[in-house]
Amino acid sequence: MTRHLEFLRLHNFRDIGGYVTRDGRTVQWRRFYRADSLGWLSGDDLDRFRALGIRTVLDLRHPFEIERTGRVPDADGLTYHNLPVEVRRWNVETYDPELGVGRFLADRYLEVTEDGADRLGFAVRTIADEAGAPVVVHCAAGKDRTGVLTALVLSLVGVAEDDIVADYALTGLATERFIADWKARHPEVTLWPGFGMAPAEAMRHFLTDLAARHGSVEGYCADVLDVDQATIGRLRAVLLGDPR
Repeated sequence: MTRHLEFLRLHNFRDIGGYVTRDGRTVQWRRFYRADSLGWLSGDDLDRFRALGIRTVLDLRHPFEIERTGRVPDADGLTYHNLPVEVRRWNVETYDPELGVGRFLADRYLEVTEDGADRLGFAVRTIADEAGAPVVVHCAAGKDRTGVLTALVLSLVGVAEDDIVADYALTGLATERFIADWKARHPEVTLWPGFGMAPAEAMRHFLTDLAARHGSVEGYCADVLDVDQATIGRLRAVLLGDPR
């Protein structure tokens, strides 16, 4: 199966299938996608998106981002939720090169788990609803906010941390295109050194720190997101295939 789906105007649309869980089951293909902004869909791109049969879109962007670039065009049977999980805007002036991009990003992701808990919990419960599958989660680049939610979901179904980190880092393949597009639209803006980057250590730091705060990623989801064992069971039923 193909993990990276090619679109003309999107750079980071990926299938999250194929990862093996600790108990030998596999995340099914064509059930759970992650993407950059679906507001860019049009023409042949929109036709290809519709052909995937996606039923639910979880848009993690701020309302002002949607006003600026649009939301996914309406399609028959499509359920759309806008769930802005980021409250504190990034202050890149606080970036410390000695600590590195990974540390800066991980700290921003931890803020999302604090500030966006209600919406993250709603998102997990929505993904666990069989009637809403297949689901796509997206933000602007499909990297940071999308990366946090995807990591939580994969952790809950039992995917190993190394695979979660590797999946996150795949966004780095699109970094060059993100930078080129941004510069074309905003030639007057100077980008911070970590723009578009997805270093593996960012996700590693994030998962380590989240577990240190709550005992485990699952502990965070239970205590803060109110995601109980019944929800995790439904999530596994929706996303996982039979054991090998």
